Amino acid sequence: MKVLVAVKRVVDYNVKVRPTADGSGVDLNNVKMSINPFCEIAVEEAVRLKEKDPTTEIVAVSIGPQQSQEQIRTSLALGADRGILIKSDTDLEPLAIAKCLKAICDQENPDLILMGKQSIDGDNNQTGQMLGALTGYPQGTFASELSVEGGKAKVTREVDGGLQTISLTLPAIVTTDLRLNEPRYASLPNIMKAKKKPMDTTSPEELGIDTTPRVTTLKVEPPAERAAGIKVSDVDDLLDKLKNEAKVI
Repeated sequence: MKVLVAVKRVVDYNVKVRPTADGSGVDLNNVKMSINPFCEIAVEEAVRLKEKDPTTEIVAVSIGPQQSQEQIRTSLALGADRGILIKSDTDLEPLAIAKCLKAICDQENPDLILMGKQSIDGDNNQTGQMLGALTGYPQGTFASELSVEGGKAKVTREVDGGLQTISLTLPAIVTTDLRLNEPRYASLPNIMKAKKKPMDTTSPEELGIDTTPRVTTLKVEPPAERAAGIKVSDVDDLLDKLKNEAKVI
């Protein structure tokens, strides 16, 4: 079985982001970058599938600037077999990313595509669904459990009403949720081995993909600071403030 895992380079979730001075975007100078946490869960799940079936091949794919190879190397250190970098210095939108992944799927013919349900920067939650539409593959989004057997993937999804279990015929797309697993740490020997694992580089242009942005960012600014809260002595005081100060009742 061949598993394709999409990984995205994002600002580390522990970093408090701030806008640039001109408000044109997020200030990335001297900021720690990491694999998107949901993508890291997807990598971990692929490695667990390989541990159950050693014949499984894991291909890590990232779309972004040259520095995105760092996140691919991290994936290789965690257990992926080889990597593909689709180099682009443009901040790609979900549809453009889905088209690039579709082109890679056409080349690699994977049995299973794993990706995070969303990235913590754009927070769009669109790429997996768009890739499903482009490829025609069945999809299981927000997966909290996954098992693969007999050419089918059994996916337990987190939905508003609780949990939904579905069966997908491979090839299929699964987007990972937080409760699917807990990612491991890469060991030093595996980090050293990852440096020797193969990584191919291509570009949207070579894949024949038009990545022209359809949305323009006008301004990026931090949210307005909230005023400090106050304590009230009793219910009558609360009602008075709601009526006369907040004027909500």
